[in-house]
Amino acid sequence: MEDPFAHEQEGFHKGLGARQLQMIAIGSAIGTGLFLGTGGRLQAAGPSLAIIYAVCGFFGYLILRALGELIVHRPSSGSFVSYTREFYGEKSAYVAGWLYWLNWAMTAVADATAIAIYIAWFGQYSDAVSAIPQWVLALIVVVIVVALNLVSVKVFGEMEFWFALIKIVALLTFMVVGICFLIFGSPSGQPTGFHLIADSGGMLPNGMLPALIVVQGVVFAYAGIELVGTTSGETKDVERIIPRAINTVVLRIAVFYVGSVVLLCLLLPYTQYSDNESPFVTFFESVGVDYAAPIMQLVVITAAASSMNAGMYSTGRILHSMAVAGSAPKIAAKISKGGVPVAGILLTAVVALFGVALNYWVPEEAFEIVLNIAAIGTMASWAAIALSHQKFLSLVKQGQYTRPGYRAPGGRFADWAVIVFIAGVMVLIAFDYPVGTWTLISLLVVIPLLIGGWFVVRKRVYEYAALRDGYTGQFPVIARTHGTDRFRNDDYNHGSGNIKNHFEE
Repeated sequence: MEDPFAHEQEGFHKGLGARQLQMIAIGSAIGTGLFLGTGGRLQAAGPSLAIIYAVCGFFGYLILRALGELIVHRPSSGSFVSYTREFYGEKSAYVAGWLYWLNWAMTAVADATAIAIYIAWFGQYSDAVSAIPQWVLALIVVVIVVALNLVSVKVFGEMEFWFALIKIVALLTFMVVGICFLIFGSPSGQPTGFHLIADSGGMLPNGMLPALIVVQGVVFAYAGIELVGTTSGETKDVERIIPRAINTVVLRIAVFYVGSVVLLCLLLPYTQYSDNESPFVTFFESVGVDYAAPIMQLVVITAAASSMNAGMYSTGRILHSMAVAGSAPKIAAKISKGGVPVAGILLTAVVALFGVALNYWVPEEAFEIVLNIAAIGTMASWAAIALSHQKFLSLVKQGQYTRPGYRAPGGRFADWAVIVFIAGVMVLIAFDYPVGTWTLISLLVVIPLLIGGWFVVRKRVYEYAALRDGYTGQFPVIARTHGTDRFRNDDYNHGSGNIKNHFEE
């Protein structure tokens, strides 16, 4: 049967191989959330942060496996937005797509802010660097990353491969050094071991509520694991490569996140970490390895650049998927000869420039503000994946689809468990006063904008859907197929009216 969504892939190149996808899958989830955000979250939650990373990582695993099954069912650069369209219709895909775009656009702002903070750290060694305002550094970063992202998917793949490799080598180096210090003692003579946790107030030194509130920041740290879905449309041999990438990435991320946090707590009291410096830099400075701290700072700059690069890549593809469906500006559907959705990437770059302005107005709060907004976008994308997967399984049960060989564990129960988890995180964001509370209040602006935007684009969306399904008459007739709104030719004539009226019948 002809794939009605095949047009979403027109113009893209199969430029990503197994080597690149493995590193993208790992590296996309190891960025500013771990390298910068962990310091502030350790300060707030204490050693219990390791448990929080493990719990959130488990739900991230369920999400990845559900997405993996959908990918093998039908690879698409539109990822879960395309699956939402397939199983729930155009309106749901419109909401999921724009919230995901908001997520990565805000992540780009967070990454630009983080990189500016990282570079400013070198001001202690250079008066020239200290004289550069944070917003200027953020602007330079945005321009460089956007320019590199506009070349081709192969360039993106290679950049992400080496970015991810640098991050992984740095984390492994830290873990090896940290374990050696635990076994043989620190050269500087400072104490290490589990007693540091006991002497600093135990696992929950600041109580349960501060530990729970950092959950949304941990979710942001895991944001990016769903990028493997976006890359599937430009990956060779999807049925073999995607399952392998997903199966390996979950264990590695768990080791890097949970293992790193546990080591950090065993090497220094949690109180020595802060939100304005990478905890890895804090550790190396504490043991007197002066040259290691600047090297690690360069690594975390690479990590943030990698995350931002991935965000630009992802939003360009998502906006393209939405544009060919009519729910994003037409220009976002254009693809260069190199297979790059240039306009979609540039649209995200405009928002990143807003982040530059945020760094000018409130440089101290910029990172936390956009982190909370990005966390909401991540929650929306995870919910879209879980809901799409459970709908897919429901239709499988009805005999309308066949499950692929690669299947998510837990079935629909796991999908609903993810939904409950997401609802809990949204409640916790509300308790994170003032930033989290005001972030949720900002939805009072976002929701009306989404509703207004739908009324602007809906006629075009219906027209595109009618053309996609091969309708050649004046007005479409609705056929409910697989739970979504599908158009077909029919001898039945509605007479006069418009697309919207017929759609709502």
